Amino acid sequence: MRLHRLPLIAVLCLLLALFACSPASPAQNTLHVFRFSPPALIELSDDFQPVAELPLSFPPDCGLFDIFPAPRGILFAVELSCAYGQTVLFLDLETGSLSPAFTEADSHFLAWTNDGKAVFLKVNSTGNPQIQRAYADGTHDFVPVTELTYDLAPKPNGSDFTFTFSRGLGFGSEMWLAKKDGNIVQQVYADKENYIAYACWSPDGRQIAFIKIPDSQVPFTVGELWLMNANGSNARKLADADAGHGYAANWSPDGMQIAFVVRENADDTRANESADALVSNIYVVGVAANEITQVTHFDEGRAETPHWSPDGNKLFFQYVINGRMDSQVVDLLKDEIKPVLTESACCPSWMRK
Repeated sequence: MRLHRLPLIAVLCLLLALFACSPASPAQNTLHVFRFSPPALIELSDDFQPVAELPLSFPPDCGLFDIFPAPRGILFAVELSCAYGQTVLFLDLETGSLSPAFTEADSHFLAWTNDGKAVFLKVNSTGNPQIQRAYADGTHDFVPVTELTYDLAPKPNGSDFTFTFSRGLGFGSEMWLAKKDGNIVQQVYADKENYIAYACWSPDGRQIAFIKIPDSQVPFTVGELWLMNANGSNARKLADADAGHGYAANWSPDGMQIAFVVRENADDTRANESADALVSNIYVVGVAANEITQVTHFDEGRAETPHWSPDGNKLFFQYVINGRMDSQVVDLLKDEIKPVLTESACCPSWMRK
């Protein structure tokens, strides 16, 4: 009997070895945009044709603020502006269900954890503010960093993260690095004249890009795009950038370029008070040579936060003019710009499954 069973065992072992050595299935990247009317999340094909539609219904007195895809998986974090403040919901693409990330108070999205299982939130902003990590299963835990934190950025491929805070108007801001879930912290950078915002790690985790916003009572100003090493050394200005509107800069997938928003009408004082008066465009800066290239060339309206395609050949952004918001894409190889949808839409997002 033993002689007859040996070949079968050998075959099974060979099959197990083959499965173990087989490469994991490659990640699938899908593009989504939010269509305003009727409200739905639209999945698009490579040639920007709608292939799936997920209708969305938000709570009364709430409107969409932004959508943030998990680094990998089937979840989105959906931030809403409501009459009582900001709130963040988890959206499951498979079931279409929306569930609150934090039910005990208002919540503001800061970042996804690298594993895509939880989000960092600032909660209870008008009461006892604190930073929480909220999971899709409804649980959450306290993150022991200062309640003054307004910006948080996880380091790629790890559990470390930077958090940025200000002690008040006129005190500038400070960026710190947190380890061990925030139990060990060290200052990375400080600026007494500016707010540091929208910190963004390079894909290899060696550098951090961020926007400097003048510490003043002017709502919207001209700021600066800066770059520094992960430990805060060699901090340097890359370019002037729009400040105050919430437009983050974003690294290209290969870490060679950074896309950002520039205010074109810097001398127009109306744009200091009203976003409707802003004229802005998308620019790209090469990190090594500090070469700046203008990508869009709008004479009116505003181009908002750019997002890279996974291959690094396209930039997706929102364009707002005369009260209408569209999702647009610029092909960097062909130097062509076109709308992603014919309907009014926003929040282009890449989902990596």
